[in-house]
Amino acid sequence: MADWTEKLPQAARQYIAGRRLDEVECIIADIAGVARGKAMPASKFAHQANYFLPNSIFLQTITGEWADNPTGAFTEPDMILVPDFTTATAAPWTADVTLQVIHDAEDRDGQPVPSAPRNVLKRIVELYNAEGWQPIVAPEMEFFLVARNIDPNQPIIPPMGRSGRRAAGKQAYSMSAVDEYGKVIDDIYDFAEAQGLEIDGILQEGGAGQVEINLAHGDPVRLADEIFFFKRLIREAALRHDCFATFMAKPIEGEPGSAMHIHHSVVDTASGRNIFSDPSGEETPEFLHFIAGMQNHLPGAVALLAPYVNSYRRYVPDFAAPINLEWGRDNRTTGLRVPISGPEARRFENRLAGMDCNPYLGIAASLACGYLGLKAGILPRPECVTDAYNMETDLPYNLGDALDLLEEDKELVEVLGPDFCLVYDSVKRNEYKEFLQVISPWEREHLLLNV
Repeated sequence: MADWTEKLPQAARQYIAGRRLDEVECIIADIAGVARGKAMPASKFAHQANYFLPNSIFLQTITGEWADNPTGAFTEPDMILVPDFTTATAAPWTADVTLQVIHDAEDRDGQPVPSAPRNVLKRIVELYNAEGWQPIVAPEMEFFLVARNIDPNQPIIPPMGRSGRRAAGKQAYSMSAVDEYGKVIDDIYDFAEAQGLEIDGILQEGGAGQVEINLAHGDPVRLADEIFFFKRLIREAALRHDCFATFMAKPIEGEPGSAMHIHHSVVDTASGRNIFSDPSGEETPEFLHFIAGMQNHLPGAVALLAPYVNSYRRYVPDFAAPINLEWGRDNRTTGLRVPISGPEARRFENRLAGMDCNPYLGIAASLACGYLGLKAGILPRPECVTDAYNMETDLPYNLGDALDLLEEDKELVEVLGPDFCLVYDSVKRNEYKEFLQVISPWEREHLLLNV
């Protein structure tokens, strides 16, 4: 066991130091970003040469159903799981000493499985690297702490705070609001420290029980791994204190939705310079090309940034979410925002992604749009200097329309990978079909006796 434990990051080594490691969880993200895999005794993990899972896990919908295989065959061949020991981290909520290790999926020939979300993101990063660029991202995670909801027919409500009152909305940046569920936040900090995950800051957002966690900027794959881990640890922290954590885009009627804003910059690999700033500190043409790529290709990418029927409830005016692809400097009404910064930190914020998206696919789709803009050398529409909510929307209104736009954007499909896009389309259309068979309370209330 000593051989493989020497490959572990420092935080993982510290976690198991002086203790008997009981179990290793071999995990991989499916299309939804759900952790799939298998757990095994640490002694078996140390001596097993290969780990296998059927590739059909990428055809499983969020409801547990199976989408049609777009290749026409359903033989469920095994994938070979290859551990990435740099991702090894504690599972500090378990009763015994457990480590989690993210794995990559390869076929029998050692090639990346194209439908694996982590492989999709790696593919996009490699396209940047081939041009001598290193993409940098900084994600923001928004989520709600809510009261336990064991009956899906009942509306979601805010959790009970330490004051004995339910969490209140419209308290953005309030320290007292965060203190209401301080024990959950304390466990989030403790779990993150045990896992070696860095939190840049935690704040109260505008919704009742809505929290935002900011992560430091860095490598896209590493940051996607961290969000993948964070979603699980936040859920576990909430369960310890008799509430749920939800990453639904719009869980509570009348409250803001939860976004995963993605800040982007690109570094020249040879010089280490941010290509969005020239030597004099001014914006470069590449900066505008990146924004133009977003405007041209995000309509197709929305299917990955807003992957569920609920996601489109977030795109409404006056709820701190974008409704179009206008861009502006320090303008939070636009979908594409340029924050205030110095030349070295000049970056671009994509505000469209919902927190319900798979972090690997959300970051991959956003980077793919910027890459296509950089390669095409095109310019964006004029900057929006007014309230973008007063302008026309250019986002799809529902998941079906979004999937149609993705299919039509041949350049984006080629960059993301045609095989992946076929699988993604099949899974999401199956989910959409399932949703359309559900009769909502609104329909029963207003149509049953009136039409």
